[in-house]
Amino acid sequence: MSDRHRLLVRGRTFVAVGAGGDISGVGGARGGGAGPDGLFVRDARHVSRWQLTADGAVPEVLAPVEMSAAATDAARCVLVPRGGRQEPPAYTILREQAVADGAFVESLRIVSNRPVATRVRIALTVDADFTDQFELRADHRTYAKPGAVRTRRALDGDDGVRGVEFGYRRGEWRARTTVTADPAPDAVEETGAGARRLVWTLELDAHDTVEVALRAVACPHGEASPRPPDSPAEAVRQLDAMREDLWSGFTLISGWPALADACARGLADLAVLRVPATGPDDEALSVPGAGVPWFLTLLGRDALLTSLFTLPYVPGLAAATLPALAATQATETVPGAVAQPGKIVHEVRHGELAHFGQVPFGRYYGSVDATPLFLVLLGAYTEQAGDTALARRLEPAARAAVGWMLDHGGLTSRGYLVYRADQGGLANQNWKDSPGAICSADGSGASGPVMAAGAQGYAYDALCRTAWLARTVWGDPVYADLLAQAAADLRDRFQRDFWMPGQNFPALALDGEGRQADALASDAGHLLWSGLLDKEYGEAVGRRLLEPDFFSGWGVRTVAAGQPAFHPLSYHRGSVWPHDNALIALGLARYGLHDEARTVARGLVSAAATADGRLPEVLAGYDKAAYPVPVPYPHACALESKSAAAPLALLTAVGGA
Repeated sequence: MSDRHRLLVRGRTFVAVGAGGDISGVGGARGGGAGPDGLFVRDARHVSRWQLTADGAVPEVLAPVEMSAAATDAARCVLVPRGGRQEPPAYTILREQAVADGAFVESLRIVSNRPVATRVRIALTVDADFTDQFELRADHRTYAKPGAVRTRRALDGDDGVRGVEFGYRRGEWRARTTVTADPAPDAVEETGAGARRLVWTLELDAHDTVEVALRAVACPHGEASPRPPDSPAEAVRQLDAMREDLWSGFTLISGWPALADACARGLADLAVLRVPATGPDDEALSVPGAGVPWFLTLLGRDALLTSLFTLPYVPGLAAATLPALAATQATETVPGAVAQPGKIVHEVRHGELAHFGQVPFGRYYGSVDATPLFLVLLGAYTEQAGDTALARRLEPAARAAVGWMLDHGGLTSRGYLVYRADQGGLANQNWKDSPGAICSADGSGASGPVMAAGAQGYAYDALCRTAWLARTVWGDPVYADLLAQAAADLRDRFQRDFWMPGQNFPALALDGEGRQADALASDAGHLLWSGLLDKEYGEAVGRRLLEPDFFSGWGVRTVAAGQPAFHPLSYHRGSVWPHDNALIALGLARYGLHDEARTVARGLVSAAATADGRLPEVLAGYDKAAYPVPVPYPHACALESKSAAAPLALLTAVGGA
């Protein structure tokens, strides 16, 4: 996300505004920024312009919107009319903005600075283009929208026009946005470009203050308009209640203040990143959304890892994520969605392009690792929370997930979980899902069906945990023995086929011919977390990950430096991912490498401390000695659930010391 934009997030809704509180509609990858500006709800931009003028000119920003991580609840700025040094501003505009579910609310306080009456002409130009988020991403695609129609109409009130409604329709698809004001504008003007301009002429007495309340309410396809809060202050109170709901019964205790700060920041972000979902019985749930701006939706892998990281502290996230994913579990083979019976969903989208099948992500199953991670979380939740009811309820889903791993997933036929590139979706379907991410040390990609190392670790852990569930909860010792044997066999095969004796390290993947993709990659640390490696191998891997070519000082790089495949600004071939490092730290602690775990934790915590405790989705892979603060990855999500939860995983790994 561009640092020129200030993000406000609440569940499935977010807004990005500029330093003066405006929305220009020119952001996004195609518009030259690192992220879009506007009001977004359920994958569509419901406000694309929101631009204030005072007496016919854009006001000067006296105090810009705060861009720090600590300022997450409301956007506030101070504006004045443009003028010179010889004449102080006649008035000051105090602007405050906040979001609620499906709504953007703003308060304008115009304060007279003069001892005499003052007339001020305020205008707000607004528009809604209803652009799908996939149109704003730099994927070099265009999308036809046959028959699409945009409408604008004035909203009449008792005393005249009180606002404007923007509408959009395409076939059966309908969406709208309403913009209203109190007091009602004196006029709603056409601009010649589709936007509308709300205009007020305000009479201020000497040192008087006048307030204008503004509300933009989104109504996505198939939904009724929500009731917006009365003011930004009310929206902030609602956000506080959301945080209290998430943190109920949890007290953060840590002797490491910077880690405690990062945990608190992460929990605050997780509270607003939750998105609505439904369970198997249509019950309403609130689950971790993946990240802002591009992934504020349910992503299976992201929700599962976030829930695993927070499980010892906030088990309610796991208790919601598991039934939500069971409800979206595939029941049939759908090639375009990469769906097969028993597979756990990778991504759920609600936008126009997904609705019409122009992108495959309405319900998309292109993930080889969400299914085993579902079983890992179910077993871990049952063990740690002591709640066997959910494991009993989800037993059919768990057995179907195991069935997918053994059959369609490839464990029986190939000995490993396997994926194949999806031409319409993701070429790589493990967590390193960018093109070219699964590679050899020379940078060449793996060909044919791919068996990624990390996914095999997840599969091993899933088989072990599900065997435990079968034995202790489901009362099926025969099934338990079958799964335990499958896990043991997988462990033996893996160490035979993936281990590279010359490197004393596991390969990143095997290709379709069983050849090793020999890049030295951070995925090896996931094998420690899963417990797949024997103790001697695990200790060797753990120590290797802390060598300077891997460890940047901020964290472990996804690919070790010095290899032709390495690039510090590559998404998955040299960058530093907080969630990746959290898994590594947990794995190091599992193998008794506690000093190494603390080293990883110190790196991440020091990175978080440079940004008010917040960890982004990903950092550039430059060495800590090269620059005093982490170099940002240019297209990272600013708020991301796995990264928000990562400090809690570090707390588990190092015990807060």
